[in-house]
Amino acid sequence: MRDDHHYLDETGLLEALLRIPSPSGQEEAAACFLVEQMRSFGWQAFVDAAGNAVGLVGTTGPLVVLLGHIDTVPGAVPVRIEAGKLYGRGAVDAKGPFVAFIAATRRAELAGRLRCRVALIGATEEEAATSRGAHYARDQYAPAFCVIGEPSGWDRVTLGYKGRLLIHYRFEQPAAHSAGELPAAPEAMVAFWRAVEVHCAAYNAGRARLFDQLIPSLRRVASGGDGLSDWVEATVGLRLPEGVDPATLAETLSTLAGGATLRFEGACPAFRGPRTTPLASAFVRAIRAQGGQPGFLHKTGTADMNVVGPAWGCPIVAYGPGDSRLDHTPDEHLDLVEFRRAIAVLAEVLAGLT
Repeated sequence: MRDDHHYLDETGLLEALLRIPSPSGQEEAAACFLVEQMRSFGWQAFVDAAGNAVGLVGTTGPLVVLLGHIDTVPGAVPVRIEAGKLYGRGAVDAKGPFVAFIAATRRAELAGRLRCRVALIGATEEEAATSRGAHYARDQYAPAFCVIGEPSGWDRVTLGYKGRLLIHYRFEQPAAHSAGELPAAPEAMVAFWRAVEVHCAAYNAGRARLFDQLIPSLRRVASGGDGLSDWVEATVGLRLPEGVDPATLAETLSTLAGGATLRFEGACPAFRGPRTTPLASAFVRAIRAQGGQPGFLHKTGTADMNVVGPAWGCPIVAYGPGDSRLDHTPDEHLDLVEFRRAIAVLAEVLAGLT
């Protein structure tokens, strides 16, 4: 990476980061690389106890936490630039947004316009149910403002995310002949899945927006036997709207399990911040200054905003370059013009937070 105090090679930094594989739980090399880069700017930077890459900038003004994540889902997407687009696993979700955080902070600092303190946190395990990095950061900081690094598009700002509940299902029974009267173990799992679908459909009646609906997904099914017993396992994911408590939902779903064992994981409620905050207003002004027409989003997925938003209680949004429809796909790529526009927007936002 070159930094001659006039030009920040943000594309080179992102491309280098994309070349370091960092699936959830294996982020160490990426974190160390980012710490080295941030230290080269004269920033205080370190890998914290959760494996997060942390950079601290500024000594006065309100604390702004820029919380991204540096882990990715599995799957190698060859890193390359084609037709102004940078391809690679994590280009959109979410190394691109975090590098945009770094580049924007450096740009505002070099321009002498940074009048706040910034904590840049490249979190670990966001793509896992544990959200290890965000849970650790939640207890270490008390920011005045927070921006979550997730793809929104350069001219859009995300205000909220749905909640989540994962169900790990297991059912086992004595082996039965396929011509016998005893239903096969997988049939029990199918009955449970159908009961979950019915429960969600009843909740969703009259609710037209996806953000307001309880959405189930069947993520994994496996079955087998040893001649004496048969078993079936499945993982069911649920995206929760506002007002649905994960613990209460888990109790309800337990009544549908029959003789199966259910294990719940990754529970977090939905979270939505208001659009009438100084932070949201700063993004609106900055996007307009770059020639965009700003808009607000509510996402049907889940992000680290769900972890830190309720705890910190400060103005919070999610922002970052990229098309979220490319998340986790073999075609994941980031338009470099959009990347640069997002950096300009972020730098302007940071300059206005005092």
